[in-house]
Amino acid sequence: MNLGAPEIILILVALVLLFGAKKLPDLARGVGRSLRIFKAETSKMTEDDDDKPTVVQAKTEQPQPAPPQQIPAAHPAPAPELSAEEQARRLEEEAARLRAGAQADKRP
Repeated sequence: MNLGAPEIILILVALVLLFGAKKLPDLARGVGRSLRIFKAETSKMTEDDDDKPTVVQAKTEQPQPAPPQQIPAAHPAPAPELSAEEQARRLEEEAARLRAGAQADKRP
């Protein structure tokens, strides 16, 4: 679509007739504000997308076998019962170790 000078002038005249000369600056200001808000929101969305971890496609290669787990020679003595807070702390520590190991495996 190729708009020349006569077409643009005709569009501007139609806008003046529809909205009136006094309302056009307010209309333009409102459109400008809306575009600024839209631009800010879309840039925030793209920044949020950058923060999210990306999904890695599974490779078709054979998975590497997991390292053998060490089995203690003797059975340890049963541990005393732990409080809920202590159990939660130990679970969090174990999860952190597993995450660190998984991240180390992903690195080339």
